[in-house]
Amino acid sequence: MKNLLVSLDQLTRFDEIVDVRTPLEFAEDHIPGAINAPVLSNAERVIIGTMYKQVSPFEATRVGAAMVARNIGQHLETTFADRPRNWRPLIYCWRGGKRSGSMTTWFNLIGWQARQLDGGYKTYRRSVLDTLATLPGQFDYVALIGHTGSGKTRLLQALRQAGAQVLDLEALACHRGSLLGALPDQPQPAQKAFDTALTRILSDMDPRRPVFVEAESRRIGAITLPETLLERFHRGLCVEVDASHDERITFLLQDYAHLFDNPASFKYQLERLIGLHSREQVKHWQALIDAGSMADTAARAELFGQLIDRHYDPAYQRSSRQHFSRLEDALHFEFRPNATDSVGQAAALLAQLKSVDLRTAEHQTHQTTQPIQQ
Repeated sequence: MKNLLVSLDQLTRFDEIVDVRTPLEFAEDHIPGAINAPVLSNAERVIIGTMYKQVSPFEATRVGAAMVARNIGQHLETTFADRPRNWRPLIYCWRGGKRSGSMTTWFNLIGWQARQLDGGYKTYRRSVLDTLATLPGQFDYVALIGHTGSGKTRLLQALRQAGAQVLDLEALACHRGSLLGALPDQPQPAQKAFDTALTRILSDMDPRRPVFVEAESRRIGAITLPETLLERFHRGLCVEVDASHDERITFLLQDYAHLFDNPASFKYQLERLIGLHSREQVKHWQALIDAGSMADTAARAELFGQLIDRHYDPAYQRSSRQHFSRLEDALHFEFRPNATDSVGQAAALLAQLKSVDLRTAEHQTHQTTQPIQQ
């Protein structure tokens, strides 16, 4: 079997990558581009694991082998029925063991040139973590900081359209990063899947060009950012995005309108602020939610205005001063988040930054940042 094992750096040699783990394992994370052809279902894997502990390893292996054989047969009649004679698949499971070994053996008996990934998914996962320990440190970042409602995400998207190199962490994490940041009907990815996506995006970026990123804390919802990335963009140049109080309220009325579709959930989220704010204050905000859920625009505006003044702005003042070492040198940029010319505004920001040294201190003698492209 040794000659059927290949290393991770040989992925591109194969026509297709086949992940034979369960659908749940595959959904949590997988090698990019892989297809899922499980040799054990979610339920079958639980059955075999329980049998292994409670009956005997022999019985678990015997029963598991029968399940695997049936499932491989099913895949041969469906998933792989149209694969040509010269097809070259790479097979992997959790750690390069029996599940991937079984399918690799059968495929080679058929005549396909199948190979098994040495170490399985665990080897791939280790490579992702190793990459995230170093790759984020190869870039110079421009962090967009600013108060809630100033439209930092909208500006980030406009910067991409204007030709800048952008890392949208909130899009990757499927979360806006704040207390009310969960996206409607869009669950967050697993941490492992986020790490894989982040690695792929950074690997495709040009380290000679600055990367624009929105300021984030260590966690975006349930997702944890790699320490290397945080340390790097916290030392980068800051652009403080300024918007008027009224513009911010108008922006939040648009961007967070969906919260009023489920007032009970919205009120529960604000319940978590008790301790930071008095119970009476939170009760008042919850009453405004009830009014806002009945399409009372004034109540919605009052709620967001009070959250800005009493919760978000004080929290921003505390956190930004703790994290960003170049805050005193921040470039202030007036942004109109509700205007239709956001790309034009982004281009104006890029023009302002052309004369600014965007490199962090340790990069200034080793790397030349190219002019920002518009």
